[in-house]
Amino acid sequence: MDETTRPRFPPAEKPAPAAATESPATGGWLLTIAQLPTEDPASRMRVLRTLESLGAAVMREGVFLLPDTPANRQSLETLTDYIVKIHGSANVLQVNAVNAVQQMAFTRLFDRSARYENLIKTVESLRVGFGHSDPSAISRVVHKQRREFESIAALDFFPSAARDRAEAALAKTDAEVRKLLFPTQSQQPLAPGEALLGRTWVTRKPLWADRLACSWLIRRFVDPEAKLTWLEKTQPLPADAIAYGFEGAHFANSETRVTYEEMLVKLDLAKNAALVKIASIVHFLEIRGTPVAEAAGVQTLLQGAQRRSNSESELLAEAEKTFDLLYEAYYQPPKT
Repeated sequence: MDETTRPRFPPAEKPAPAAATESPATGGWLLTIAQLPTEDPASRMRVLRTLESLGAAVMREGVFLLPDTPANRQSLETLTDYIVKIHGSANVLQVNAVNAVQQMAFTRLFDRSARYENLIKTVESLRVGFGHSDPSAISRVVHKQRREFESIAALDFFPSAARDRAEAALAKTDAEVRKLLFPTQSQQPLAPGEALLGRTWVTRKPLWADRLACSWLIRRFVDPEAKLTWLEKTQPLPADAIAYGFEGAHFANSETRVTYEEMLVKLDLAKNAALVKIASIVHFLEIRGTPVAEAAGVQTLLQGAQRRSNSESELLAEAEKTFDLLYEAYYQPPKT
């Protein structure tokens, strides 16, 4: 291939291979022997990070091993082109283990059991917080561990029982957390015709997407004169206050909805399409489910608000800016 026609390939941006769904050829291995340029450390590092992202085992400096699969062959072929482009050299050899002992030794280089066991320990330790920690916070940790599991599984060429145990631990903990998030009979009713203006509204710390969104909704659409109060977990409710965002409150999670979604339904705000769109983001940030494209950006903004705020009131003031902008972006005025 002429040098000018070789594809320009930034290895660090290459997606991970579909190793979890592709079985390696029996006994087959791909041995990559590479000599990388020393005068271009950035390109050298991109190559090494790409090999790491492919799950390659390091045999010695410049020598890397991967199971022989079509996806790995294609990835290494593209990587080899890139190495030549940066004035290095690389060869990919198809080899077989000389005997069963060597085959087993090669296979052990790709054993992911220890990473699965660490994940299991982390997931099972979350049960210590049941009944004490905020269920939404636990749910976010479970989701993070789910992503960790997927990253391990993507490079697990030889799945073992440890992978099954890790998947089962995640499923069990996720089911238990959902019961905490959506308890049965968790809300106390408001009195018929109870006034909602000029009231004290209380929720519990810590504040995150659901409680922040509810607070914004109350002040902008329900009770502009509301007095908002943030309670510690053990603090009793003030007399004549309306509670939201925790079990036993007037507005709380139901079997399928987070508190913000419940408030939209009970306060007859679910007809507002912009508020419903915001609800999908809040739901995902609290308990995941159907992905929402804007959720990552909103999460980043709320995390930034947390870091720069010294109190719950400051945090809400920052979060209100985000929800105001979302509402303005989503709102469609009635056609006349």
